[in-house]
Amino acid sequence: MNFMVAIVIWGIVAIVSGVLGAILAGWKNRDVSAWTAWCFLLPPMLLILLIRPKHKGPRPRRPTLDEEDRLTGGPGW
Repeated sequence: MNFMVAIVIWGIVAIVSGVLGAILAGWKNRDVSAWTAWCFLLPPMLLILLIRPKHKGPRPRRPTLDEEDRLTGGPGW
């Protein structure tokens, strides 16, 4: 197998895994952006997301940069 063909196959697998990770994370009420990134970088993470239970309650969200600065004491300048 040619090296370029392997890179193209890996790229297609990564893109498909990222899209499936986003869809599955939304269905399981998980942080969509985090799971999309992890499934794109490491496609086997899709299997981990599959076996995790559905999250009950509101979908977890990351704090905004302003909230994070307020919690950590600011940028430090």
